[in-house]
Amino acid sequence: MDPSDVTGQIVGRSRRRKAVCAFTIACGLLFFFNSAFAAPQRVVSTFLCTDEYVFRLVARGHIAALSFEAGDRNPVVSTIADKVSGIALIRPSTEAVLNLRPDLVVMYAGTMTRLHANLKALGVPVLDVPWDNSLADIHRTTRMLGDAFGARPQAEALLAQMDATLAAAHRAAARPSIRTLIYEPNGYATSGNVTQELMTLAGLSNAAPDFAATRTGRIPLEEVVAAAPELLILSGQRQAMSARADLILHHPALKSLEGRTYSAWEPNLPLLCPGPWSADAATRFAGLGRKARLLGKRQARN
Repeated sequence: MDPSDVTGQIVGRSRRRKAVCAFTIACGLLFFFNSAFAAPQRVVSTFLCTDEYVFRLVARGHIAALSFEAGDRNPVVSTIADKVSGIALIRPSTEAVLNLRPDLVVMYAGTMTRLHANLKALGVPVLDVPWDNSLADIHRTTRMLGDAFGARPQAEALLAQMDATLAAAHRAAARPSIRTLIYEPNGYATSGNVTQELMTLAGLSNAAPDFAATRTGRIPLEEVVAAAPELLILSGQRQAMSARADLILHHPALKSLEGRTYSAWEPNLPLLCPGPWSADAATRFAGLGRKARLLGKRQARN
């Protein structure tokens, strides 16, 4: 073969490789810029539970506002209350939202129906976030929001952290499970859905269905004292009694459970709004379950 032909083939192949490489880079840049362009630049969240997602998935500079509940201190109802300084917090109304010139308003499905209708009528993009009833729902919602915000990698990182936390809590869980009542203000009990899954993963058996609740769904204090669950989680803060509803959690009769029931106060903030952050409750549950098991073993020796 003529040397000039060989040289021509080599040069041709080199040019083709460079062309393929350039095309690949161009496609990557096009994808990047399209994604960046599609991602909302001024996001407003109108509800506590959407605040939790928006804060974790949207870059701080692109959060136009969260609801006032995100930073509320009386009482604290958000897991991000100590982290939202510098972000605008609003009491959502049509005027308050429009003044922020959002390109996306994130709302919890079924909430603030008048605001929702007004924004839709004015052509403001609204994203409805569904309530999560299971850990599988949390995975779906987190990925859906990651795509909507142009933040799929951040969404996957949140889920990976959640799954790792849940796996660690499950490994640390007491076995057999600990009979547990999560007692709420006014005598209600936490049960079902995501909380139930987290309790099971963390080695707790929900005792709430075993109680004879009143017609209003409350569990009388006398029932709790008589049943003496292995673990009693009082939902709130020991030092804070901000409403009459909290009185039952501070009732002197609960002292009679000492030595029979391991009792602990827990704010349970990760459970107020189901999401990847709810996995933190499983860690606490597992730890409390182990302490309750130790109390049971001491009782058995005496």
